Amino acid sequence: MHIPDGFLSLPVSLGMIGVTSIVGVISHRRLKIFIEKDQSNIVPLMGCSAGFIFAAQMLNFPILAGTSGHFLGAAFATSLFGPFAAFFILSCVLVIQALFFADGGLVALGANIFCMGFVAPWSFQIIRQCIEKVTKNSKIALFLGAWASVFFASLACSFLLALSGTAPLHPTLFMMGSVHALIGIGEGLITASALLFLQKANVVQVLETKL
Repeated sequence: MHIPDGFLSLPVSLGMIGVTSIVGVISHRRLKIFIEKDQSNIVPLMGCSAGFIFAAQMLNFPILAGTSGHFLGAAFATSLFGPFAAFFILSCVLVIQALFFADGGLVALGANIFCMGFVAPWSFQIIRQCIEKVTKNSKIALFLGAWASVFFASLACSFLLALSGTAPLHPTLFMMGSVHALIGIGEGLITASALLFLQKANVVQVLETKL
C-alpha cells in the first residue's frame, strides 16, 4: 500500500500533503488536550508502540501467488491510544520507512500518511464501535475493525491512484480491495492476539480513549 514517487500526479501529491498537514494540526491539538487533562505520560508508550509496529511491518506473510502482506498497526495503535495518537505513531513509522528504507516515496508521503495514518485508524474506530453496539462482543468488533482498517485504507489508495490517472478506478478498486481483504484477515488476527496478550499479561491496559 506504500505509494512510491511517480505513481501520483504532482497536484494530487501536493494536495494530500496539505490535507495531511491539516489533519496533523487537528490531531496535535486533540492529543495535547488529552495529555494535559489525563495527566499520564503516554508519550513513551506511544514510542514503544511505534517501535513494535515498525518491527512487525518488516515481517511479510504470503497472500496469493506473487503477493504478500504485512501488519499495518493502525488498529493496534488506535486501540491503545485513540485515532489522533495513532496518526502520529503511524506518521513516525512511515517517515522512517520513506527516508531510510525507500518504502514509499517522499513526495507521496502525505498520501501514504493520509491512507494509513488517518483513513485506517478512523475506519477501525468507527467500524469497531458500530459492531460492538450490535453484537456486544468486543473480540469480534476488534477483529472486524482491524480488517476494515486495512480494507478502507486500500480503497483510499485506489482513489488517489485513479485521481492521478495512474490506473482506472474500477479495476484498481477490485484488485486492491480483494488483495487487502485477505491481508485484513491477518491484520485482525495479529491485532487481536497482541492486544489480548497485553491485557492478560497486565503489561499495559488497553485504553478506551474517547478522543
